[in-house]
Amino acid sequence: MHNQDFSYTRTYRGPVKLVVFDWAGTAVDFGCQAPIIAFMEGFKKRGVEVTMEQARAPMGMEKRAHIEAVLAMDEVAALWRSVHGKDATDEDIDSMYEDFVPHLLSILPDYSALIPDVADAVSALRADGVKIGATTGYFHEAAEVVVRAAAAAGYIPDAHLCASDVRQGRPSPAMVHRIMELLDIYPPEAVVNVGDTVVDIHTGLNGGVWSVGVAATGNETGLGLKELEELEPARREAKIATARSRLIQAGAHFVMDTMAELPGIIDTINGLLKQGKSPYSHC
Repeated sequence: MHNQDFSYTRTYRGPVKLVVFDWAGTAVDFGCQAPIIAFMEGFKKRGVEVTMEQARAPMGMEKRAHIEAVLAMDEVAALWRSVHGKDATDEDIDSMYEDFVPHLLSILPDYSALIPDVADAVSALRADGVKIGATTGYFHEAAEVVVRAAAAAGYIPDAHLCASDVRQGRPSPAMVHRIMELLDIYPPEAVVNVGDTVVDIHTGLNGGVWSVGVAATGNETGLGLKELEELEPARREAKIATARSRLIQAGAHFVMDTMAELPGIIDTINGLLKQGKSPYSHC
């Protein structure tokens, strides 16, 4: 008999072992403000006024790729041509990225505070023996600024990576898989990826892990804590509902408004795993 004559299914029924968090908009920088400020300033400097929605759309990607993705949008490309008389080139993208790096580094310390409920959620996970990973689309220098600020506030992941640590940034799952390797965690069913962007959700799905979105604190709502709190309640709920809908449409297995809900979601996932469910079978 040949091996191809047989097939079998092996089902993981253990608990969640690892939760991998994004940084900006998920763990720090309520509303994912720092990169947007730097991106929009970079376009404005070149005479191209992009909208907040355009600038935020590719959030979560490696930052040079993010600039390239915005420039590839039809409306932005047309605006660039009207200002510069030609399409943006690789040299233009490189130049914008070179400007973006120091600008982001200059403002990042002001946008690295831990988001409320993150510390408590992480403590609850650690109490259950769950490992904590962190990934970001930031480059090394920016990632280290955030890592140091978070450590000073008591948030220290077991392993952390940035886009420049792997061959492909998000939505490739390379960073998630590398965190799994570093912490010796498997199978993918035992891993949860948490993020605030559509790209984060796609990354988790591409990696075969549970993909959880956070709506109120991140890129899809796009407001700082004070701005969000000052909104009239119905308008605030409408903005969060829109963010929630985008993350659900991206394929998230679960979407929460804030990190306070995460321990309960992990309990739900543990219950699904006991039933033999997986990120592929759960709808």
